[in-house]
Amino acid sequence: MRWLLDTQIVIWASGDPARLPRAALRILSDEKQQLVFSAASLWEIVIKRSLARSDFEVDPRRLRRGLLDHGYRELPVTSEHALAVDSLPPLHKDPFDRMLIAQAQLEGLMLLTADAQVAKYPGPIKRV
Repeated sequence: MRWLLDTQIVIWASGDPARLPRAALRILSDEKQQLVFSAASLWEIVIKRSLARSDFEVDPRRLRRGLLDHGYRELPVTSEHALAVDSLPPLHKDPFDRMLIAQAQLEGLMLLTADAQVAKYPGPIKRV
């Protein structure tokens, strides 16, 4: 299966794997799974890190390099993804999460999240 990881899962997987739920650990450690991260997650980290958010202290450049070095695939943000955000119901206000949901829907990826609000959206989303 192809998994798009939400930003928090990406941060935990790369720097604090003990915080990952067991179900997420099983998915991330299964070599048969294709793991994907979005450029939107790195964008979110850059912005929230610049705001001195303590939960976004990771270095986005090192994070990206580490993800690529460990076989994760990068998903760019396209105008088609941006336009798809407009069709989502207003269940969650975070623009980065909404972008990830739109990307998962358009790209046929299962979005892996620990966020209860994100999991309320219809479509290919698994909450762990």
